[in-house]
Amino acid sequence: MNTPELIHTRMKRLRLVSILEGTTLLLLIVVAVPLKHVAGIALAVSIMGPIHGVAFLLYLSVVFRVVSMGGWSGSDIARMILAAFLPFGAFINAPFMRCKEAELVRMAG
Repeated sequence: MNTPELIHTRMKRLRLVSILEGTTLLLLIVVAVPLKHVAGIALAVSIMGPIHGVAFLLYLSVVFRVVSMGGWSGSDIARMILAAFLPFGAFINAPFMRCKEAELVRMAG
């Protein structure tokens, strides 16, 4: 059974990992890729690419773990996954995650 404490813990973890994933995506796009193509420093992408890859996989695993608790519609799940592919998606999605947490806590009673 999902308790409000469990929901809060998992949603807090989701928000944290979402910010991590969004930050690594921005660093990859805004810093590493321009360094590679403008300054010829391919090492930036070689370092930042795998870091973002791990953050992305971690984010997806946390999303699927949280979604498995129940109470998520297909469009909610799609929104969470799509946010990982968009620059600033994690930051735009943050208010949605807070509202979703409140909804899940209400449903848990």
